Amino acid sequence: MTVQHSDPPKPDAEGHDVAKAAQVTRRWPVVAGSVAVALVVGLGIIIALRPKLPFELDTEWMGEIVEHRSPFWLGPALFFNYAGGGIVGSVVVPVVIVLLLLAFRRPWGAGYFAIASAVSVICVQILKHTVDRARPTEILVHADTGSFPSGHTANAATMVVVLGILFPRVWVWCLGVVWAVLMAVSRTYLGAHWISDTVGGLLLGAAVAVIVWTPLAHKLALEATRPHPFFLAHRRQ
Repeated sequence: MTVQHSDPPKPDAEGHDVAKAAQVTRRWPVVAGSVAVALVVGLGIIIALRPKLPFELDTEWMGEIVEHRSPFWLGPALFFNYAGGGIVGSVVVPVVIVLLLLAFRRPWGAGYFAIASAVSVICVQILKHTVDRARPTEILVHADTGSFPSGHTANAATMVVVLGILFPRVWVWCLGVVWAVLMAVSRTYLGAHWISDTVGGLLLGAAVAVIVWTPLAHKLALEATRPHPFFLAHRRQ
């Protein structure tokens, strides 16, 4: 009796490669993510030693921002403030994305997004209360205590990297990068954060997404090769 060995699933149309994903665990994602986290923690330690003394780059950037403020840019900045943090950015948006992933039969993807988002928020709050950095005096919105790192940019970075991993398309990454950069700029425009706060937020959010992805990489890639029942039914017609 001849035993037939099935070939491993090939990469799907979105670029998911199950064979490569199986080799991801404990390799470069952990190293890259750990280095990013170490950089954020190191920056946080430096800031904690001088909580009321911003870096020269921070003050120069803030000076340029304040000088070029106008009603035209205030509206978009307030939109990012509303969409990227608080209940909307930390709860509503993640819940909607999780529900959409579940609707398209991506339970591992939904779990990945939920875990990464929660871990990102927790890490941000721990650093905020530990570093206890003073916010800029030019702030235009109400914000909680602790300026480092920026929770809005960390949320944005986590969302961008997770969605980029789940849907590895060029346009997804391009839109995501634009969203994250605009979020970071808007936080400094509103005076809610120093530029170094947003850099820390971007690094931390991206690192969390990559590290959480590592043990789930194979499951996520395997799940992505299974078309949604809606598309299967459409193809059979």
